[in-house]
Amino acid sequence: MSRYCLVVDLDRCIGCQSCEIACKNENQVALGERWNKVMKVGPSGEYPYLEQYYLPVMCQQCQDAPCVNVCPTGASYRDPDTDVVLVDKEKCIGCKYCMMACPYDVRNWNREEKVVEKCTLCSQRWTEEGVVDPLCVTVCCGSARFMGDLDDPNSTVSQALAAKPDSIHRLTDVGNGPSTAYILSEKYATWKSGE
Repeated sequence: MSRYCLVVDLDRCIGCQSCEIACKNENQVALGERWNKVMKVGPSGEYPYLEQYYLPVMCQQCQDAPCVNVCPTGASYRDPDTDVVLVDKEKCIGCKYCMMACPYDVRNWNREEKVVEKCTLCSQRWTEEGVVDPLCVTVCCGSARFMGDLDDPNSTVSQALAAKPDSIHRLTDVGNGPSTAYILSEKYATWKSGE
């Protein structure tokens, strides 16, 4: 089974927010909502030794996704072919249990449609020939984003992680096993998220 997720190289992320804009445009995300949010971590330290980095946060494609576990209708589910966590808007009753269960606050309430939404890894762009990179990966001017199958050692995500094995971080695991990984080298900043 595939385990598709994003890997973000924070050593290369400049906080330009092009990933946020591309996501909103591609997925028609409502004004005031974000499926992908770029947060500034820092500055921290003492002058002149200050450090900061930018942290894009989106669906973490958890191995044991609490949003899927609590959904009473099956609207939050894993795609049987790709194992990606998705939302079926036709089945969503708007109870917001999945929003409460998500430890990363990355689900959004669509007020107009009265359904929950989230990052889909732009699965609508995928074709019969295979998985296509999400638009956030395509537009990243720093080449800081990668998407692929963690179980495939030849995928771009596996290669990115193999290149910097001592710099891999994940958001706090509360028993859900987040798959999304972040690369942050100590020479640039100290990992602070998820403490």
